[in-house]
Amino acid sequence: MSRILVQDALAATAPRDSLLLQGWVRTRRDAKAFSFIELNDGSSLRGIQIIANATLPDYAHIERVTTGAALEVRGKLVPSQGQGQKWEVIADAFTIVGEADATYPLQKKGHTMEFLREIAHLRPRSNLFGAVFRVRSRLAFAIHQFFQDKGFFYIHTPIVTASDCEGAGELFRVSTLDPKNPPKKPDGAIDYQQDFFAKPTYLTVSGQLEAEIFACALSNVYTFGPTFRAENSNTSRHAAEFWMIEPEMAFCDLQGDMTLAEEFVKYLIRDAKEHCAADLEFFGKFVDKELLKRHDFVLERPFQRCTYTDAIQILETCGRKWEHPVKWGDNMQSEHERFLAEEHFKCPVTVYNYPRTLKPFYMRVNDDGRTVTAMDLLVPGIGEIIGGSQREERLEVLRESMAQHKLSEKEYWWYLDLRRFGTVPHAGFGLGFERMLMFVTGVGNIRDVIPFARTPGTAEF
Repeated sequence: MSRILVQDALAATAPRDSLLLQGWVRTRRDAKAFSFIELNDGSSLRGIQIIANATLPDYAHIERVTTGAALEVRGKLVPSQGQGQKWEVIADAFTIVGEADATYPLQKKGHTMEFLREIAHLRPRSNLFGAVFRVRSRLAFAIHQFFQDKGFFYIHTPIVTASDCEGAGELFRVSTLDPKNPPKKPDGAIDYQQDFFAKPTYLTVSGQLEAEIFACALSNVYTFGPTFRAENSNTSRHAAEFWMIEPEMAFCDLQGDMTLAEEFVKYLIRDAKEHCAADLEFFGKFVDKELLKRHDFVLERPFQRCTYTDAIQILETCGRKWEHPVKWGDNMQSEHERFLAEEHFKCPVTVYNYPRTLKPFYMRVNDDGRTVTAMDLLVPGIGEIIGGSQREERLEVLRESMAQHKLSEKEYWWYLDLRRFGTVPHAGFGLGFERMLMFVTGVGNIRDVIPFARTPGTAEF
């Protein structure tokens, strides 16, 4: 007999005389002549109720069927006599596959998020984290579906790179040199010619620059992979390792870039509502009571667009006292972004044309010389969820921007070549996958939407 998943048993349209279930025990409740066991295998939020009669040959071992134990059950699927469930299983036999002793930490009580982070190897078995990671899996699939349906090609960009795409210097170095005794040049500097790649290399902060290479050959491409920032930031929105989705489009300007970003966000929310309804309902009940309303809020309203200059004027004249003062030329903080989306525009908003001094070298300079064709998409509850731009396709302007950022043309020779050989207007953006998951689930900390968080001082599991 082949195994049936709990989600399929719960969705059955007719009783079954025999079925095989395998999963983990959530709870066991004993009566005089039988026991109720809730079994869950991770395929759905809800478990299924198993009724084990005292007449079963294995019933003598029922005390070993404890919370956390792995169990195999053979039995009949029958209409449930209880409230709130359509089906239950009358066990013909059960086998304890793996026992769980009394130290099993996920008992039927409330646990803090901090405690659950300490047992990240067990937290996926909880209701909350099972739901989070089912949604994560579905959204990853939806991302590929969105781009594949539009004719984009999926590109694998390198994890180890010699390029600092963002120019912020927050890089993890990759090296095989002996840190206690590295080879030195005559001037005392470390001789990276003797390192594995014969030059300084790092974990990537973005696949964008490499994606531009492929956009200039295949037209529309996207990356979806891990990225890394050695940023000593202990906030609820930052992690040292996270996943990014980065489309890149040839023959595309800033307007087309913003349109795709807005369409992408709506697509992912709509897909989650369609395919993860039970999990989202759970989040709406236990994590964020405004969640489902906020999803509809984003889906039903057209996104607003606003220049950075106008956004700063709105923030300066709104009468609000800010924790971080606002002035033209400064980065907007989360409090500013959320005010624009949640209170001023009362819908998602795309802010564009940022000061040139705030942004990386590759963004296209506007005719005013002061701003670049950058855009950030802001959503209620999170703030910035997407950042992108039209790229600088003009060789001489790019060289000037690189000089301003003190970047070596020798190191980026291949990037300049793209502007020499058939250059075209092109644009793209990056969506932080975990930020999107925070918005979709209502979970407030990035550490709780990635299986194993990597943050300053923490690299467990």
